[in-house]
Amino acid sequence: MTQKPSGRLLSLDVLRGITIAGMIMVNNSGSGEYTYAPLKHVAWDGLTPTDLVFPFFMFIMGISTYISLRKFNFEFNTPTLLKILKRTIVIFLIGLGLSWLGLSFRTYHMLEPDNLGFWERFFRAITDFGHLRTLGVMQRLALTYGAASIIAITVKHKYIPYIIGTTLLAYFLLLAFGNGFEKSEDSIVSIVDQAILGINHMYKDSGLAIDPEGLLSTIPAIAHVLIGFCCGALIMNTKDNDKRISQLFIVGTILTFAGFLLSYGCPINKKIWTPTFVLATCGLASLLLALLIWIIDIKGHRKWSVFFESFGVNPLFIYVMAGVLGTLAYQAVFPYNGEYISAKGYIYSVLLQPYLGDYFGALIYALIFVGICWVVGNILYKKNIYIKI
Repeated sequence: MTQKPSGRLLSLDVLRGITIAGMIMVNNSGSGEYTYAPLKHVAWDGLTPTDLVFPFFMFIMGISTYISLRKFNFEFNTPTLLKILKRTIVIFLIGLGLSWLGLSFRTYHMLEPDNLGFWERFFRAITDFGHLRTLGVMQRLALTYGAASIIAITVKHKYIPYIIGTTLLAYFLLLAFGNGFEKSEDSIVSIVDQAILGINHMYKDSGLAIDPEGLLSTIPAIAHVLIGFCCGALIMNTKDNDKRISQLFIVGTILTFAGFLLSYGCPINKKIWTPTFVLATCGLASLLLALLIWIIDIKGHRKWSVFFESFGVNPLFIYVMAGVLGTLAYQAVFPYNGEYISAKGYIYSVLLQPYLGDYFGALIYALIFVGICWVVGNILYKKNIYIKI
C-alpha cells in the first residue's frame, strides 16, 4: 500500500472507474430474474451495455501496461520479468480465491441434508477442490496481463500490430473450422477447455460446459490487451490533447466499424471472445476515452468525475472487495421469520421489492451495493492511498 502516484492520467482513471462501477453493478443485481435487459449479458451473439464493461477494463489495462513498462524502458531483464510474473501469479491466485469462497458456501449449503456436524460440514465445504472453477475474470486479467507484458518487453513494438492481426485471424479460423460459433459442447472452444481444464473446473452456461473466460478464448483476449497497449503508446507519445483525441477517434472509428462490418461473417460474441468482439469493444473504448479527454482535460469539466475517480485509482482492490462482499451478502444466511435468509435476500425481498417492484428493486439493490463499495474507495481516494495488486 503506497501513496497515490502523481501525474496519473485523470481521463484514464475516470474511464477505469466507470468500468469498475459497471462491473460491480451488473454482478450484484438484487435479482437475476428481474434484471433490466441492458444490465444482462446477451445470451449468445450480440452486444448489450453490460457486455462492454469487462472488455473496456481489459483495454484500459493494456494502456496501463504501456505506462507501467515505459518506466523500465521496455527492457527485458530479470527484475522486470519477475515483477510481471509475480503480479500475474498474485492476480490469478486472488481469482482462484474468489472462486473458492463462492464454492465453499455453495457446498456448505448443499451438505445440509446430510446432517453432518458443523466442523465436518465446514471442512468438507472448504476442501471441495474437485469442483473449483479454474478460470474467471481475475484469472483472465492475470493471463492476458502477463502475456501482453512479456510480449511488450521481448518484441519490437512495431511488430505488435502484426501479432494482433495474426492472432485474431488464427482464432477466427479455429472458430470457423472447429464449430466454434455454435453454442455447443462440441465446439472447439469447449472441447479444448474440457480437455485441459476438465469439465468439473469450468463454468456452466445454461448447463453446457462453455466457459466465458475459458483457456482458448483467452488467446484473442491477449490481442485485446495489446490493442490497448498500442493505444497507450499513442497517448503517451502524443503530448497535445487535441492530437490525442483525433488519433483516438480515428483508431476507435476504424476498429468499431471493422468489428460491426465483419460481424456478418464473424458474430460479435463475448462468451467466446470473437475477433469482432475484440475490434468493436476496443473501438468503442477508444472513442469513449477520447470523449473523456475532451470533457475532462480540455474543457475542464471534472466535478462530475470524482465519483468514478474513487473507483479508478484502486480498481482491482475494489473489484475484489466487491466480489467478497457480494458472495457474503448472497451466501451467508441468518434466521428470519422461522427460516434462513441472506442479507441480499432480506434487503431485496423484504425492504425493496415490496415497495419498488421486481425490476426497479433489483436495480436499487445494485446501486446500493455500488454505493457501499464507493464509500470504501472514496476513503482511500481522499487519503491518497493506492493499493497495488
